[in-house]
Amino acid sequence: MKKMTSMALTLPLLFSFASGALAKPQIQNDSNLGVYYEIYVNSFSDSNNDGKGDLNGILQKLDYLNDGNPHTKKDLGVDSLWLMPIGPSPSYHKYDTTDFYSVDPAYGSMEDFRSLTQEAHKRGMKVTIDLALNHTSNKHPWFLEAAKDKNSPYRDYYIWADENTDLNEKGPWGQQLWHESYPGSGDYYYALFIDFMPDLNFDNPKVREEMINVGKHWLNQGADGFRLDAAMHIYSKPDEADKNVAWWDEFKRGLAEVKPDVYLVGEVWDRPYKIAPYYKALDSSFNFDVSSKILDAVQNGSDNGLASFASNTLDLYSSYASNPIDAPFLTNHDQVRTMSLLNGDVNKAKTAASILLTLPGNPFIYYGEEIGMLGEKPDENIREPFRWYPGSGEGQTNWEPSRDNSGPDAVSVEAQAKDKESLLSHYKELIRIRHESPALMKGDIREMPTGDSRIIGYTRTFEDDSVLVLHNLSGDTVTIELSGEQWQGRKLDFATSNSVKVKKSGDQLEITIPGYTTCGLK
Repeated sequence: MKKMTSMALTLPLLFSFASGALAKPQIQNDSNLGVYYEIYVNSFSDSNNDGKGDLNGILQKLDYLNDGNPHTKKDLGVDSLWLMPIGPSPSYHKYDTTDFYSVDPAYGSMEDFRSLTQEAHKRGMKVTIDLALNHTSNKHPWFLEAAKDKNSPYRDYYIWADENTDLNEKGPWGQQLWHESYPGSGDYYYALFIDFMPDLNFDNPKVREEMINVGKHWLNQGADGFRLDAAMHIYSKPDEADKNVAWWDEFKRGLAEVKPDVYLVGEVWDRPYKIAPYYKALDSSFNFDVSSKILDAVQNGSDNGLASFASNTLDLYSSYASNPIDAPFLTNHDQVRTMSLLNGDVNKAKTAASILLTLPGNPFIYYGEEIGMLGEKPDENIREPFRWYPGSGEGQTNWEPSRDNSGPDAVSVEAQAKDKESLLSHYKELIRIRHESPALMKGDIREMPTGDSRIIGYTRTFEDDSVLVLHNLSGDTVTIELSGEQWQGRKLDFATSNSVKVKKSGDQLEITIPGYTTCGLK
């Protein structure tokens, strides 16, 4: 168990929200709304021909992501980047840092990061970076000193076993939790995830202050917000969720001193009722259940109550925040890639994208999803080099040999950029449709029953703007009829196929939707 040496100093924080002191987040600035794009820096673009991705590589490819001109159609059109960890680390993924305040030299310098954020801001883009505050590397100077000297000021930055500790205690995945700092030392530290990632002790107010300073540091360098890794594990016991929320509220309030509209999105990999309380402190939390429902509906070609689930989830979140921003996605860097789950079916991938980009909140796209990159476990293979070309070319990284995305038929930007029917073109079109619609950008969601399980229907409404969105999950051409009460005089606004037909017949609307097609009626 954790040593509680600092508990007396932390009681006001830990119990503040229970007495109602934890304020609901303010209504969000519209600048935090948009389409977010997740990048594993090492895989995206190489600026210095060493085979590894870097910050300057991303800067050189900003026009692919967003060229700053809303009237052009060549760029993807995303509004914000999410950069996976960029700090120094002995691990390839960099989720265990040795310095919270620096850029890994393999990725570039702090000056490179500032240049990237400045150029992104010129295009109207935000930059969100990954913060893994739950732990450090066991090579971090803090830990090395703490393990060497029990009187070190950094000793209480970590969690150490005492005479009452069960050293055989197992974690939620059956993992070992206590690890010996040095062979034969008899000195054991706590690490939830793996032995080389020792947990920080957030019962220590100095740790909390340090982490707030880390966040302020990156905001001062140009970051606009943070993706918070393992947000539910800062305090790792099942009964400590309230302490997690209280900590993130303290963190948010501290950062607001530097940037009042800082955007925080948390990784709380749990059910909605467990996620919901985090909206007391965070702006968004990734919606893993909506992700699963999108992919299940697309795989099986049948409505599974997705719209109703998304609506009920937002209603739940609204009991904790005045204007919650959901964070839907398809898959991320910890999961089998979307195209692999869909067995390479481009039509289903397009439908999944159409659903994602017409749901409420801030949709997150994992790099390569827009071109249909494949990827299955182990993790290195779902983080393979982004494919700019079928072969090699300027910016192409090769840090990891591509197992799933190689060969003359491999997907790539070059192969899809000029193809109007490509998956990449589909993503570009849907992102632009979203940007042009206040209802899709800001609206609520309500299920619209269609009478046919192959068609998902829902309305998105913001003030006086309303869109009825219909997705054909099947490969069949399907005709549905909506009563006057359902369609309310709507007309076709957009469609991903030129073959959608809308015919008014008395007080009914007859809509014919080709297979794997999405349309919207206003």
